[in-house]
Amino acid sequence: MGHAGDVEGSVEGVGGGVPRRTAVGGYLEPIRAGGALLWREGAGGTEIVLIRRPDRGDWTLPKGKLKNREHPIVGAVREVREETGMTPVLGRRLPPQRYLKDGWPKQVEWWAATPADPGTGIDYPPNEEVELVEWVRAEEARDRLTYDHDVQVVDNFLAGPATTFPVVLLRHLSAGEKRTWEGEDLLRPLDGAGRTDAVALSRLLSAYGRPRVVTSAAARCTESVLPYTVEFEAQTRTERAFTVHQPSAGSSPAGRESAHGAEEARKAFADILAEGRPTVVCTHGELVPHLMAEALTQLDAPFTQQLGLRKGSFWVVHVASLSGELAAVERHTIRA
Repeated sequence: MGHAGDVEGSVEGVGGGVPRRTAVGGYLEPIRAGGALLWREGAGGTEIVLIRRPDRGDWTLPKGKLKNREHPIVGAVREVREETGMTPVLGRRLPPQRYLKDGWPKQVEWWAATPADPGTGIDYPPNEEVELVEWVRAEEARDRLTYDHDVQVVDNFLAGPATTFPVVLLRHLSAGEKRTWEGEDLLRPLDGAGRTDAVALSRLLSAYGRPRVVTSAAARCTESVLPYTVEFEAQTRTERAFTVHQPSAGSSPAGRESAHGAEEARKAFADILAEGRPTVVCTHGELVPHLMAEALTQLDAPFTQQLGLRKGSFWVVHVASLSGELAAVERHTIRA
């Protein structure tokens, strides 16, 4: 193989070709980038998209630096579209790659992905950044790739399930304060920040294809996913089990409890996991840890993380379509 190891763009030092070590014993904020390994099943097996860059004469995977304050999900989708002409649908997240770029650390966030329109062939005009986009059998891709860190991305993909489905667990966005809201709690709306984030959320959710939405009936939850459901015509329904209802002070003491308990919510979430469909679940902070605990229990995964979420954050649980096993878990805030 003609791999160049981790010396892509490195500064030559003593010994020649060895990456220059900088800030020994200290920290350098890494250059942040995002990309996706585009794959499909071809006649001869799994195929992967490679690109050739004319200025370097190398073969690599589609990726690029994130723009200022750009979310890594948005950046990865944008870079793949710009470098291949294809829109990726993100699958399971792959481990990031870290290496030196001109003596400075670089961190690339990776996802497995499939083309949004798998029936369309490559129609990409050569330019000064990418002169060739090509589907290559996975085994051949490993040999053709110039850099070891790209080969590792391929190996990480091949080590796990190719076909997965995502279940996104979202805590609703920022809403008006309970103590200042005088109306029915179910009708408490998003505030200005929440409405702004709802628009940004739409782009993030669409990166996973067109998952359906199952949401709490509370206004702050339905409004959180409204821009996404309208823009992408996503199938949507409300679920009483995911709805936390805290009636006004004049209600009976029993009525001040959550309308539905954690066990009922867990059962509803387990049913969604069992259906095997890409789904966004929007609910309340009280229920998020219970639902993630149910997911990890169903998928036989350890509880090593704090399972709760801040408002406007979400988990993505990737499940292997064939085996039903856990394929990956990622957590994001809407604001990068």
